[in-house]
Amino acid sequence: MNVLVIKANNRPDGISTRMYETFLENIKETDEINVSTYDLFNEDMPYLGQDLFSALGKMQEGVTLNDLEQRLMDAKQKAKNAIQEADVIVVAFPLWNFTIPAKLQTFVDYIAEAGFTFRYTESGPKPLMTDKRVILMNARGGNYSDPSMAPMEMSLTYMRNIFGGLFGMNVKNEVVIEGHNANPDQAEEIVQEGLEKVAHIASDLSYQNA
Repeated sequence: MNVLVIKANNRPDGISTRMYETFLENIKETDEINVSTYDLFNEDMPYLGQDLFSALGKMQEGVTLNDLEQRLMDAKQKAKNAIQEADVIVVAFPLWNFTIPAKLQTFVDYIAEAGFTFRYTESGPKPLMTDKRVILMNARGGNYSDPSMAPMEMSLTYMRNIFGGLFGMNVKNEVVIEGHNANPDQAEEIVQEGLEKVAHIASDLSYQNA
């Protein structure tokens, strides 16, 4: 089993960074489990735009790409390869300004490709990644489980809709650490409880595939 663990936060003290680190500390790499990591903030990831369409057009015509176009196509292919090779995808990400970090959005843009993660049909998009599992680990300082705040939560909801809906992956687990900024007197307890859940999921994944 190939497990891909994606880090979408470059803050050393970020809670989702701690979730990422905790998962890696508790999953046991064996002959049956191969663990690889993908640190989005350490990757060269140009944004999608006209450069992508220019590159695709040039590739069809056999024309040499410019430096930016080549960087973009290389980054896109690297992301696709990582997803293609994984049986389980683990994503540790924060909620920033109600949504996901731009680096994570770019990664999603790279892999959300018709014919790769989904295909178009007369009745709408059809998922092509139903054989893969995904574990979503989200940190958010506010209490977005509160009904009054829930409409503003566009990070976990988005990732669930993309990976579980558009791509068709089985959302195996979700771990949310929230409210540590809104409730500073309870912050350590909230964070530790969440990290224990992360550790349990990682250990359980190792146990199931031992």
